[in-house]
Amino acid sequence: MPDDTGRIEALLEIMARLRDRQGGCPWDLEQDFASIAPYTIEEAYEVAEAIEHGDMDELRDELGDLLLQVVFHAQMAKEDGAFEFSDVVRAICEKMIRRHPHVFGNEMQREAGAVKGRWEEIKAEERAAKGIRPASLLDDVPLALPALSRAVKLQNRAARVGFDWPETRMVIEKLNEEMLELSEEIAKGGDADRLEDEMGDLLFVYANLARHLKIDPEAALRHANAKFRRRFGRIEEKLAAFGRTPEQSTLEEMDAMWDEAKREERGD
Repeated sequence: MPDDTGRIEALLEIMARLRDRQGGCPWDLEQDFASIAPYTIEEAYEVAEAIEHGDMDELRDELGDLLLQVVFHAQMAKEDGAFEFSDVVRAICEKMIRRHPHVFGNEMQREAGAVKGRWEEIKAEERAAKGIRPASLLDDVPLALPALSRAVKLQNRAARVGFDWPETRMVIEKLNEEMLELSEEIAKGGDADRLEDEMGDLLFVYANLARHLKIDPEAALRHANAKFRRRFGRIEEKLAAFGRTPEQSTLEEMDAMWDEAKREERGD
């Protein structure tokens, strides 16, 4: 076992031991990049949740879990002869220095300060140096992003070249238009594909409205989910006090308890 577990080298050593063909962990040994990827995404969300809770102990632990994911991928890459953890560190250090000329550049670059849009210009230069020339401005927006977050990124990219509504009022008008189209499709008894298409259009405009209001739609929905969970929990508590469950209650009764839970939260 490593002597000093406060060093990154200790974690690298632990991960190598877990992946050792002689005496390692069977579960860790059977993993590959694809099987670990969902855990990596999950750990990133748990970091975000800890931040929302304002819990520093939880954040410390979740950051450790996320760091383990990086180390896990780097160990598998090392086994494949692709790269090592030190290469990951070197690459991000060089990238951060390269993309912050106003901090790490020459005297003239530092005096110029941060220039709006320079980060994206440098990214484009990096892609060109690698021979990567996207056919579209939107090509490098990651497919793996949550759908609402990806919608906002796509909209931001398009907005850079002027493809955007100049006023929030116009987004709301579009939202009403999409809602009407969905309502009409429902009234016609539209098939599943048509309904999904109209629902997708509506959600895309909702994401655009959030962007115009400078609200992260993913965070807003997470907060709404937490609020729903909290208030429904109060309904369950209130019913349990009478020795009953939601299944043994009516919609009207639960709706009244929901309103009561809202008033309790607001202090009305």
